[in-house]
Amino acid sequence: MADRSGKKRVHGGWQDRVQDWILRGVIWTALRFPVRTRLRAISWLVRRCVAPLVGWRKRVSSNLDHVWPGTPQATKDAIADKVIGNVARAFLENYDVPEMLARGAAGSVSGPGLAAVEQAKAEGRPVLFVSGHYGSAECARCALVARGYKIGGLIRPMSNPFFNEHYTRNMHQICEPVFEQGRKGTIGLIKHIKQGGMAVLLFDVFDSSGEPIDFLGKPAPTVTSAADIALRTGALMVPFFGVRHEDMYGFDAIFEEPIPHGDPIEMMRQATARLEARVIQDPGQWLWIHRRWKPQRQDYLQRKRAAAKISP
Repeated sequence: MADRSGKKRVHGGWQDRVQDWILRGVIWTALRFPVRTRLRAISWLVRRCVAPLVGWRKRVSSNLDHVWPGTPQATKDAIADKVIGNVARAFLENYDVPEMLARGAAGSVSGPGLAAVEQAKAEGRPVLFVSGHYGSAECARCALVARGYKIGGLIRPMSNPFFNEHYTRNMHQICEPVFEQGRKGTIGLIKHIKQGGMAVLLFDVFDSSGEPIDFLGKPAPTVTSAADIALRTGALMVPFFGVRHEDMYGFDAIFEEPIPHGDPIEMMRQATARLEARVIQDPGQWLWIHRRWKPQRQDYLQRKRAAAKISP
């Protein structure tokens, strides 16, 4: 990230420290209130104050225009409100681990893949749960952890090291093991799964090295890491979703039928189709603020390949 002078900003300086102090103050204040009150308050604050400053509403609108051109503005605004509110709630929920686990224990756990998950646990077979940034994957993870499952995960470190320190600490408190994204973390995750463990991976992020798999009618570069790990370790690959209720507090943890092992790209196509069906059913639960397609970036890469006479 560059500052106004065009120089690349080095993280860990006073700017990151100030940002962390502000965030800590907001978190500390919010946690003084009852859980439903604090979640409604943080949702309102982020929707009204933070989102306009960082351009999230424009991002949601741009993504919707890309995949669903002609969507009425009122519909786009309603989706943006729900998306941004969900982001705010998910952020704050991680700072009250006991409450998250208690809510997980009380939440509904169901789906056609649940029996396969229970059988795998009984047999000591590894399971790789795959999902997207839809609803709350963390709520669904907590539902299993509260029922005695040990679910590992791979997290992406935050660019602000001060914020990253306390944010990742909470992820570790929910359940171990947790690995940071990178070569070392990936090796640790694979080792955990190979030994019969269970873990979660979210696959719906842009990666220019990924395979172009259609998502909501438009090609979206998608890495095959989840399928590759499942094939390498013999793990069941189970799509799952933490679907929030209308009150955005309660949720259902839904586990779908495992994806059969086979060609990695085809496995990811199936995983993408499962996520796509959820997004179509309730668009406001998916994280539209992600640059999932980056059409301008893809056009640039195609022009570059053409100039180099390399087939896309």
